[in-house]
Amino acid sequence: MKNKLTDLNNHLFEQLERLNDDELTGADLKQEINRSRAMTDVAQQIIENGRLALDAVKVANKGYSEDKPLPPMLEV
Repeated sequence: MKNKLTDLNNHLFEQLERLNDDELTGADLKQEINRSRAMTDVAQQIIENGRLALDAVKVANKGYSEDKPLPPMLEV
């Protein structure tokens, strides 16, 4: 699997760095703010999807333990 939650975390921190650029003003800043909102909306859905998958494994396994694997999408 190509994308993991650690990749999402990296993308969000990269976006935070772009927003923190003091040289970003006017229309460029507004565009970056809109981009950030879109990214956080998508990120929230990815996180919720991961939480649902983890909850499903917990129910299926009657509790998580080290010998029971996580869904591939949750691997780090």
